[in-house]
Amino acid sequence: MIEELRIRDLGVIVDTTLALGPGFTAITGETGAGKTMVVSALGLLMGARADAGAVRSGAGQARVSGIVRASDPEVAEIVDELGGDIEDGELVMSRTVSAEGRSRASVGGASAPVGSLSRLADRLFAVHGQSEQLRLRSLSAQRDTLDRFGGEAIGAILSEYRTTHRRRQELTAEVDELRGALESRVAEAAQLRTELDEIAAVDPQAGEEVELAERIELLSNVEALRAASSAAHEALATESDDPLSRDAGSLVDAAVREIERVTGFDKRLDAVLETLRGVSFQIADAATELAAYAGDLDQEGPGELARANDRLAALTTLFRLYGADSAAVIAHAAESAQRLADLDGDDDRIEELSEALEVATARETELAEQLSRARAQAAEQLSELVSVELRQLALPDARFVVEVTRLETLGGSGGDEIQFLLAPHPGADPRPLAKSASGGELSRVMLALEVVVAGVDPVPTFVFDEVDAGVGGAAAIEIGRRLARLARTSQVIVVTHLAQVAAFANNHVQVVKDSAGGFTESSSRRLEGDERLGEMARLLSGLSDSSSALEHAAELLALRD
Repeated sequence: MIEELRIRDLGVIVDTTLALGPGFTAITGETGAGKTMVVSALGLLMGARADAGAVRSGAGQARVSGIVRASDPEVAEIVDELGGDIEDGELVMSRTVSAEGRSRASVGGASAPVGSLSRLADRLFAVHGQSEQLRLRSLSAQRDTLDRFGGEAIGAILSEYRTTHRRRQELTAEVDELRGALESRVAEAAQLRTELDEIAAVDPQAGEEVELAERIELLSNVEALRAASSAAHEALATESDDPLSRDAGSLVDAAVREIERVTGFDKRLDAVLETLRGVSFQIADAATELAAYAGDLDQEGPGELARANDRLAALTTLFRLYGADSAAVIAHAAESAQRLADLDGDDDRIEELSEALEVATARETELAEQLSRARAQAAEQLSELVSVELRQLALPDARFVVEVTRLETLGGSGGDEIQFLLAPHPGADPRPLAKSASGGELSRVMLALEVVVAGVDPVPTFVFDEVDAGVGGAAAIEIGRRLARLARTSQVIVVTHLAQVAAFANNHVQVVKDSAGGFTESSSRRLEGDERLGEMARLLSGLSDSSSALEHAAELLALRD
């Protein structure tokens, strides 16, 4: 419920505060005074699109703020998500629109995206104006209205249906994608098998190309290596029978013998002797290793070099095709094997998804049938209740019919087309609202629907912008009565030009126009007593002091009592 609405620099309104409160508030005023700006202000507070042209001429920005009493846990959750606060059950919402068209919003004291106002409005308000009457002509709006009236009986089924419908669509898309790509998947699998066979035929080992390169380098220089190792071995430990040949081992051994003869005379030679003995051992070890190395070289043959070159060539071919080195080729093979396994498993996946799709489709169909039955039952009740309301709204012979037609295909909201029909006169066939209802009849149908639906799905605040358009006399009185009835469970704010409607309000606000100074400015005030009686007389006759109009106004105000 909106407790207070403040409007600054919006249209012709300079600065005014409307105390609204519970029950039925009627907003009246002269033509051009700015009554519609009140609805526009409420629209901005509900997230409607900002119009820079609505900013009052000469002002930098328009600002609308409202104090809303909110007890809905979902509203509290949204406000908390936005970083705002609800204090003592009161939520402060505001919206500014600059002359350049920039718009800002605040919720519970925290800056918030303008779109968040719409999320809150869905839980707090229902606005009905000429645009809403046009929307009521659409089949989707008619379906939504019937579903609201159906309450939990429809809501629970519809919620599960929509979840199942989305799941069925996802499964259908996935199965179609897999089946549609069957030819390309077969080709890809064949290509992967060819690649894996080529790699398996070579069977590369990690780092193998480095070892092969080193081996080829050795085999290509085996003669030089053999000559060098033999010469070095000869220098260290000659196997010649020449008594004059001297090798390094013999020379070092001779030095050891010489030092051993005299070491007892000077202990300082002990260290030298140990060094020479070590050198002797090292020379002997090196000579042994060189002999073994030369023996190994003798076993290398030209055939091994050819085999090594062939192996490296085979690896190089793989590198050109599948990776820069053996590690990359091995990784490519692993990825290809996994992809091939996935492709080979697609048939199983298709079968699995097809089974799930069959289950989802059956459940979707079952829920659609349940939804149709629930809607048909609700349609019958709604038809009767709205017809009764229309008879009270000066359409005594009108018959309202909610038609539920099964469609061949299922959509996001089921398999039904919902259409509101109206037979305004006896003997007339019910025809769609879009074709049969006049503006005044459509206003009354819309009000009758809200009165009936509010009984099962109340909205905290209703805003009606000239719901009485095209209506007068007894019909207007009945509209006033119905608005007052709706105000028993919800806050009702009505912009009206009819005294018959305003008479039933417990709170009457007048938008006052002041054209002094060569330009128009408007403000608002709450009317009571004689001031309200005078405004009612003006609405009736255009004259606020006409005795007959004042008498008639008093009669109308007495109807509320």
